[in-house]
Amino acid sequence: MNIGIVSTGIYLPEQRMTSEEIAEKAGLPLEVVEQKMGIKEKPIPGEDDHTVEMGVRAANKAIEKAGIDPKEIDLVIYIGEEYKEYPVWTAGIKLQHEIGATNAWAFDTALRCGTTVMALKLAKDMMLQDDSIETVLLAGGYRNGDLINYENSSTRFMFNLAAGGGALVLKKGHAENRILTSHLITDGAFSEDVIVPAGGTKQPISQEAAEVGLHFFDVPDPAGMKARLEEKSMVNFIQCIEKALEKSGYTKKDVDYVAILHMKRSAHHYVLDQLGLSAEQSIYLEDYGHIGQIDQILSLELAEAEGKLKDGSIVVLVSAGIGYAWGANVIKWGK
Repeated sequence: MNIGIVSTGIYLPEQRMTSEEIAEKAGLPLEVVEQKMGIKEKPIPGEDDHTVEMGVRAANKAIEKAGIDPKEIDLVIYIGEEYKEYPVWTAGIKLQHEIGATNAWAFDTALRCGTTVMALKLAKDMMLQDDSIETVLLAGGYRNGDLINYENSSTRFMFNLAAGGGALVLKKGHAENRILTSHLITDGAFSEDVIVPAGGTKQPISQEAAEVGLHFFDVPDPAGMKARLEEKSMVNFIQCIEKALEKSGYTKKDVDYVAILHMKRSAHHYVLDQLGLSAEQSIYLEDYGHIGQIDQILSLELAEAEGKLKDGSIVVLVSAGIGYAWGANVIKWGK
């Protein structure tokens, strides 16, 4: 049974932060921001660009493109961030209500920036096992850039965090843009390497905590994390891609396009080199930064608009999320 992507939806705030602004805030040379970090500009939230609300806007675009009535949706999976309008809140149910998916049920799922990759596998598996689930909406928003202190050099690798919303409509029996197989890896040895120290049960939020910046991302042991991550990160990236391709009956030589999350420029090119791909077979998101788990959806939309996706193209979505998690999906694009 085919599970296919019917449509995508992207919402991006109008407001932008430029590389010059990032360089000034962080006290970095402009060339480091633009060339090493690979950021020219990135969308940042406006006054009404809340996390779930951005997901709603993206969802409405995907629904319109799919040409369906929201009442046809059987399941809504929220793929946005935990940092949202309210804590301890099931965002998927709010999103379901706002789009008018009155016949659906909803839940939230999270794997940080690997959420979309993971949720595609989850949705496909659920659809294949449950006859009542025919149409699924994956949607959510992201604005974790609010949690960045540009004066904290230990979080420099996250200065690319941006804002936006993304959505995917999946349908059972849809013979186009077929979701094939996935592969994911998680390693809990990194689970407390990147944290927001205050706001949880270990250290509740307080005025004192806020005054010293404990409500921003921090890396307690930056040197240790870097050394351990360098041993595993790119290896796991490539392994996820290779394993997902193998499960789908393909190899790296068959890949036509890869949708990669935004990361430093050298890492992006390393992944392409390992896959034997040219720069034209991906899109480097230097004009968007890193919109978390929305990056793969954005990359697909941009690639389709630029004519990079053809009937029969083998497309790989790949991501990684703090925690740490790595994952890849294989999609056979078009008819």
